[in-house]
Amino acid sequence: MGALSTGLAVIAVGIALRQADRWWFSPARGRHRPDSLRSVMTLQRERLNDVTPVLVLLGHWLELAGWSAVAVHGGVWGCVVAAVAGAVKFRHLQEVSHFAVHGVLARGSRLNALLAEVAVHIPLGFVPVAVRRRRHVREHHPNATVAGADPSLAELRRAGLRAGATTTRCVLALVHPLTPAGLSDTVRGLCALWREPGAGRLRAACPVAMTVAAGGCFGWEAAVFVLVLPRLLLYPQLAWMSLLVEHRWFDPEPVTGPPVAVEAGRCLRLYPHNALLALLARGTWLPYGDLHHFAHSAHPAVRWNYLPALERSLCGPAYRPRALLLGESAVLRRHRRALASASPTPTAPVRFGRENQRA
Repeated sequence: MGALSTGLAVIAVGIALRQADRWWFSPARGRHRPDSLRSVMTLQRERLNDVTPVLVLLGHWLELAGWSAVAVHGGVWGCVVAAVAGAVKFRHLQEVSHFAVHGVLARGSRLNALLAEVAVHIPLGFVPVAVRRRRHVREHHPNATVAGADPSLAELRRAGLRAGATTTRCVLALVHPLTPAGLSDTVRGLCALWREPGAGRLRAACPVAMTVAAGGCFGWEAAVFVLVLPRLLLYPQLAWMSLLVEHRWFDPEPVTGPPVAVEAGRCLRLYPHNALLALLARGTWLPYGDLHHFAHSAHPAVRWNYLPALERSLCGPAYRPRALLLGESAVLRRHRRALASASPTPTAPVRFGRENQRA
């Protein structure tokens, strides 16, 4: 019981460490009104630093250590809870590194890349930060939902979300990472790290070394339920669910104009009127601003702390679903309908008039 209590205390310390960054960047701290892009960027530039980002990452890894103790000493339920918590921690770490890739986690570009590599990409077996930046910043952001140009859309199509997909195919695609094909994709991605230039072997060996070290320091339960199971199955599923709700992937409005107008036509905003579900999503599978993907897509250089305030000042998007699965406006239902009625003929872009460009 003492070891279990120690693990819970370590989790509490990790959570407390992360609050330093939350407090430092809080829009409510000081006499500021970050209600426009200019005011947000001014405040963000003033507060960017190299200390609190380290505390964020350290806090998450301390929590993983605490959950390892819970898995070893908490019995069956401890293993179950630790597995879910481990997947959530991986998801949080991924989103922190996402903002590092955009250059807004710490002050300098080199430190952003270093923190992302050392604290996230190498230990979790992700592709190099440079590769992630190319795919996400240069290829995805300017081309979101554009067939043949957006790597994220290509990933969805490889999972079976193509024109004419049946309801069964769409439902299976929702849990793609949990299927044999999805697990195979995850394993192949990890094995492909050996072929990465530079430190490819180190990058591929590090997750294995971490698993062995966790088993030696805590016990086999920690290795299996906090690292292996979350990394191979549970975390990929959370990340996949996040991908599904980022955009109107299969029926975007082809709008030209300013970034806000373009993104309003191809983004969505989940849980706009359900505070409880929004809070649950922000704490688990849509952390660090991922729930506010429209605001992020319109202004990728804004840190997660200011996305909610910025979103309130933006007009859009029109599609604001109340649910992921069930209901008339649910995201999966809209995806299915869009795929069922998809046409091979592209729709001509719609140019915004003056009245709409005010967004």
